[in-house]
Amino acid sequence: MNLDTAFLIAISVFGIFTATIIITRIFGLRTFAKMSSFDFASTIAIGSVLASIVINKDQNLLKGILALLFIIGFQTIFSFLVRKSNWFKKLFTNKPKMLMKDGEILYDNLKKCNVGVSDLMAKLREANVHKLSEVQAVIFESTGDISVLHSSNTNRVDEIIIRDVAN
Repeated sequence: MNLDTAFLIAISVFGIFTATIIITRIFGLRTFAKMSSFDFASTIAIGSVLASIVINKDQNLLKGILALLFIIGFQTIFSFLVRKSNWFKKLFTNKPKMLMKDGEILYDNLKKCNVGVSDLMAKLREANVHKLSEVQAVIFESTGDISVLHSSNTNRVDEIIIRDVAN
């Protein structure tokens, strides 16, 4: 590799990362947040554009910036439609699923979410659960995260917190 090639790569990296930061500031931090399968696809597409601009000397920096703008712009429009349209949200997003309720493991839901009992137990330990009876709910979130709601006293989880979770 000669000095000219190294210089072009350095300029491309600087340009594409600067453009990514500016575009992210315009469209918001949610651009790279762990939110949904669509956000994941957008992040992969952005990474692909970044890599091809930096590595492929035939790629144009302006073309890469435009591709980033379109990907992130589409992601923003998609996020807006998910927030504003129940039909769109239902069609394109996963609904959170209950894995445990009131101390009982919901084995069918574990299977549907491809979560093993050992993974569930690891999450319970991580949440400092001492007894299954303390667990009010374990939810497989639409992001792939697992939330554990537990308490050693008799306080119940407010219904609004688990309203949209599929049983």
